[in-house]
Amino acid sequence: MKLFYGIIIGIFAHILSFCQLQGQFKIPFLKENVWAVVALGIPISFLFVYSVKFMVSHYDGEIWPSRLIGFSIGTIIFTVLSHFFFGETINLKTGICIALSASILLIQLFWK
Repeated sequence: MKLFYGIIIGIFAHILSFCQLQGQFKIPFLKENVWAVVALGIPISFLFVYSVKFMVSHYDGEIWPSRLIGFSIGTIIFTVLSHFFFGETINLKTGICIALSASILLIQLFWK
């Protein structure tokens, strides 16, 4: 259950992080109010901290699985959101990188 909580919180944190960093290109308020965007980093950081805490606890103190799972989730979230909000397409190089991220995620979740 700790792994599930860590992944869900991590997904939410990555979505908010995407909006925080890339939102300036779509939302004028975010572009014009840099300090408000910076301040959003504080609650987002707490989400990342708790995500990692849950995952490290699930893996009995090992920190590598949480890092690799977080990286993979972040890459997949970025792919989906950049396509949805910015219409960015996936070329061969990017597609291979995303497939590798998905592979890393699956290895971390299912290889015991």
